[in-house]
Formats: sequence, C-alpha cells, structure tokens
Amino acid sequence: MQEISNNQKLARQEYNAKNIERLKNKDYSIIASNCTGAFISHDLGLRFNAPTVNLFLYPDDFIKYVKNLEHYMKSKLTFIKEEGILYPIGLLDDIKIYFMHYKDEAEATQKWNDRTKRINLDNLFVMMSDRDGCTLENIKEFDELPLKHKVIFTNKEYPQFKSAFYIKGFEDLGHIGDVYLFKNENSAEKYYDDFDYVSWFNSALED
Repeated sequence: MQEISNNQKLARQEYNAKNIERLKNKDYSIIASNCTGAFISHDLGLRFNAPTVNLFLYPDDFIKYVKNLEHYMKSKLTFIKEEGILYPIGLLDDIKIYFMHYKDEAEATQKWNDRTKRINLDNLFVMMSDRDGCTLENIKEFDELPLKHKVIFTNKEYPQFKSAFYIKGFEDLGHIGDVYLFKNENSAEKYYDDFDYVSWFNSALED
C-alpha cells in the first residue's frame, strides 16, 4: 500500500476539484478490466454506474464481456472455486470475474447486480489495461471493437492501434502497472492522470 502524506492528500483533493469543475458529462458508465475505472469515478465524486468495481477480468474474458455486453447484463452470476484463491470468483455465463476485494459471494452478487442495472448503454466508456497476460492479439481485438469511446493503457507505444494510450513509468515491467498509484511521494498526480479522462468523458456530449 502506497503511503500518502497529508500534504499529498490535500493536493490531490485540489487536483480532483479542478477536474470535477471541468467535468460536464456526469451520467457515464465506465466498464473497466480492473479497478482503474472505479478509482477515476471516485476521484470525480460520482456513483459507480457499472459493475466493474474492486475486481478484474482476464483480457480474453473482458473483451468477450464488452463485445456482448447486453447479453451478459442479462446473465445470472454464479460462483466457482479455484485452488489457492480465497476471494469470490464469479462465473457469468462463460466468463470469469475475480472479485478480489469482496468478502463473500453475497456481497459480490448484490454489488454486481445493482451496478449492472445502472449501466448507461447510451453513454458508455470502456477501459482496458495491458496486463494479466494481455497479448498483442488482445490489444488488436480490443482496438477493433465497434465502440466509440474506448482506451487501453499500455507500457509502451503502439502507434498502429488508435485506442492504445502509453503511460510512462512501467517500461521495465513488461506490462502496465498500478496506474492508480501516485507518481512519486511529492506528486498530486497519479499515473492515469497522463490520460485526460475528463476530456474523454466530455467528448460524448459532442457526438
């Protein structure tokens, strides 16, 4: 866990306040492959209007999920066990959802169902990260999805993919790291702030 000083907390609050003032599109839904989308919505002081909060999906399953979102919105969540994993693992039809920050299946089910009902298909944003075994073919498939507002964070540049956004600082990892962390102990900015998500959300108002 990254330690944060009081000065850094205050600086972050000021940073978020400026973004909240800039934000005009406040009824969006952000579907993310991990917690990043939830962190961003939390920074902006908004309700979670999508179920991908405090969990992650592997790339193949995430792409399948967003590709057939309306189908999975109607699918019933069940649970399975995997050796060595103590937190709930959801099975939504044929995809797995790893509820890594949930105490039990009941909590995971309630939150998933409640937030799924809030998905705004007319104001949808999709965010993926190049990690958890993500391959070049996964990035290509994601890039080709017929979604107007999509981005995949990567640890290096991929000029051939329009949806790829390079975030500096993770080059040595071989994949994107925890972009919700502060860049350093003196910074008010997190790694994902390199991506202007406020302008991204506001762009839907110009469609």
